[in-house]
Amino acid sequence: MHVVCLDLEGVLVPEIWIEFSLATKIEDLKITTRDEPDYDKLMRYRLDILDGHGLKLADIQRVIGGMDPLPGAGEFIAELKATAQVIILSDTFTQFAKPLMEKLGYPTLFCNSLVVDPDGKVSGYELRQKDGKRKAVEALKSLNMKVFAAGDSFNDLSMIKAADSGALFRSPESIRKQNPQIPAYETYDELLDRVKGFVRD
Repeated sequence: MHVVCLDLEGVLVPEIWIEFSLATKIEDLKITTRDEPDYDKLMRYRLDILDGHGLKLADIQRVIGGMDPLPGAGEFIAELKATAQVIILSDTFTQFAKPLMEKLGYPTLFCNSLVVDPDGKVSGYELRQKDGKRKAVEALKSLNMKVFAAGDSFNDLSMIKAADSGALFRSPESIRKQNPQIPAYETYDELLDRVKGFVRD
């Protein structure tokens, strides 16, 4: 059996923190895993900004509620699900994901959770497990699944390298240059063709 593991933000939906940055006009929230490879450092930085501005979970969820998948993402997922099993491996949070998953037809999602105080303040986060994307791919392979993985950021590289095959998708030039051995694509049609070739092989 073939399984395709995809990142969420930047691949299927816009970057949530960038959208929130635009909505709040807080430039420092535009930094993502495309820029900062240390996820814990990035999240602590984000939480400090939220705290400093008095922003709560409901403020972020309000922005997410107005977001849509990237153009063509819904059709891409529908066709991909007809080709192989599909799992979204994301460092987003359960409190963020539901409206976006609904708009994508509810693909399977593995992600993390926020720690939210009774007053709605985001006080921390809990990883499903450290390096969870790579470990999910390795677990699927241990079940004799053939795994293809694709993502756009530093935190996707370990799962792509652990998979039987993989690709970068709409990744920054800096990441592509540091990983020339990984094929890189810009359109859903290109990525779908690559997955179909993987399934045929």
